[in-house]
Amino acid sequence: MAIELEMAPDGSFRTPGPTPFSSKLLRAAVLVAVVATAGAFAFLALWLALALVPIALGAILVAYGLFRYRLWKSGGSLSGQNFPFGR
Repeated sequence: MAIELEMAPDGSFRTPGPTPFSSKLLRAAVLVAVVATAGAFAFLALWLALALVPIALGAILVAYGLFRYRLWKSGGSLSGQNFPFGR
């Protein structure tokens, strides 16, 4: 934003007039647009995180089921050499 200084013939500076209403309205509109955009991005990020929760729970259940299956196939012991994943 450029500031323009006006000088009177006697060497004194003139004070600028009041800010026009359209300029104030434009500032308010830009502020509302920025806040709305930030809110939309926050909502989208939250929605994506909540949409991934069931997928993560499904992956956990599949991993647990496979772990129990391998444990059952190996004889059912978590100690010694029967541990399905080795040491």
